Amino acid sequence: MNQTTDISIIRLILGDQLNPNHFWFKELRPDILYVLMEILPEAVYAPHHIQKLISFFAAMRGFATHLRDAGHRVVYIPLDSTENRQSFEENLLQLVKTQHPELLEYQEPDEYRHEVKFRQLESRLRIPVRMVSSEHFYTERNEVGEFFYGKKTLLMESFYRYMRRKHHVLMEGDQPVGGRWNYDVQNRQPLPKNIVPPPIPQFQHDVELILSMVRKFKLPTIGKCKEGAVWWPINRAQALKMLDDFLKNRLAYFGIYQDAISAQYPFLFHSLLSFPLNTKMISASEVVEAALTFWKENPQQISLAQIEGFVRQIIGWREFMRGVYWYQMPDYEQNNFLGHRLPLPAFYWTGKTRMYCMHKAISQSLEMGYAHHIQRLMITGNFALLAGIDPMEVDEWYLGIYLDAIQWVELPNTRGMSQFADGGLVATKPYVSSANYINKMSDYCQHCEYDPKQRIGARACPFNVLYWDFYHRHRSRLENHPRIGFVYKNLDRMSQNEKENISRQPEVYRQDMENL
Repeated sequence: MNQTTDISIIRLILGDQLNPNHFWFKELRPDILYVLMEILPEAVYAPHHIQKLISFFAAMRGFATHLRDAGHRVVYIPLDSTENRQSFEENLLQLVKTQHPELLEYQEPDEYRHEVKFRQLESRLRIPVRMVSSEHFYTERNEVGEFFYGKKTLLMESFYRYMRRKHHVLMEGDQPVGGRWNYDVQNRQPLPKNIVPPPIPQFQHDVELILSMVRKFKLPTIGKCKEGAVWWPINRAQALKMLDDFLKNRLAYFGIYQDAISAQYPFLFHSLLSFPLNTKMISASEVVEAALTFWKENPQQISLAQIEGFVRQIIGWREFMRGVYWYQMPDYEQNNFLGHRLPLPAFYWTGKTRMYCMHKAISQSLEMGYAHHIQRLMITGNFALLAGIDPMEVDEWYLGIYLDAIQWVELPNTRGMSQFADGGLVATKPYVSSANYINKMSDYCQHCEYDPKQRIGARACPFNVLYWDFYHRHRSRLENHPRIGFVYKNLDRMSQNEKENISRQPEVYRQDMENL
């Protein structure tokens, strides 16, 4: 950091901005210095999964090496550097002092906290500071906000159709290919016993030095890391290999089984592209374009329902979540519409619970830093919402445990979709279910000591009585909701004895939740 050179521009690269195709890198300029840094605040703002920390650090270091090999000038500040001031601002102040640049540039950050910090840089650095596009998303930050301006509910489906039209994806003129916008009704099947998902590519990385550094700093981590191994793609070449494998081996079944859950097959037919996408190793548009090309070239292998389901996740849901985040921050992370205040049970950090579905989903997450969206929404998220857990604690858990979790995508998914803490701004209804849904979509219940068909009693699945208790407790808030009125009709048909048990048994659970 103390070398003096003829640097005219310093360009800051964050850990989720590892895009080698960005316009910054189109030409070699010896007067431009690229800076990447590992700092403590980024490592401890949530109790991160140890594989998450290692994967980010490994990906960042690999990207710095890639830039150097391409001929760019790079300063990389590791966490354990004696010159590391453990702050973006302080490290940049020191670089400006020693390198005397005329300009600092950074790509638009995806997290609000970074945006606030970087806006203040110019007054401290005393040189011009310029923000440029990250060139990653289909939409601008404010596009969702402008699209829904003045609306009380942000309906993703209408935004998704707007995106399809604007970018002419799966369109024939101004109409959707096949005559329908959405094939989600066809994509909700449990995994049959005769369907065996294919193996996924295996990536091996030597991360012992990073693991040693993490342990040296005694960073507060969760989860496991066997012999320093991480399994996610940590560079563009590996990400492209994962994409190619998905298209050839998993896309054909992605849509129909995207909501299925299996105790034996954690990955099923999911793409596993969220980490390389969220770190920008690959772009959303190239993933969508590659999938569309493969579908067009293999119409007998890939049905319209499968390709539409995949496209919707990226061009629809992913862009929608990002837009909601920037439209609603900073107030969004304070939302607690239902007033839930209970602490997160300890078994979220250990997986030690007699509820097999919770045990399996949490243990898998601790083991791999991964669970697919239905495990997150309808198992761990479902239980937290039914039990009345403080959404702030739920946010922290999701942000830390999953390798692909960055606040812009985690917060609206958790606070909005999963916990209904925004009062229905994102989700059209609370996403809660009894054990019946879990039993239908997974093979978890057959391994459990609780009975998914029992509503009350010692062996009754906690999801059942908590489900009815949830609607009973929040009747004044939810009874007039157009999509869930039938729930209250069913509740009112119950006998007085059942209603009393619904009021009594959940309190027993809450007082002894750690032993469920």
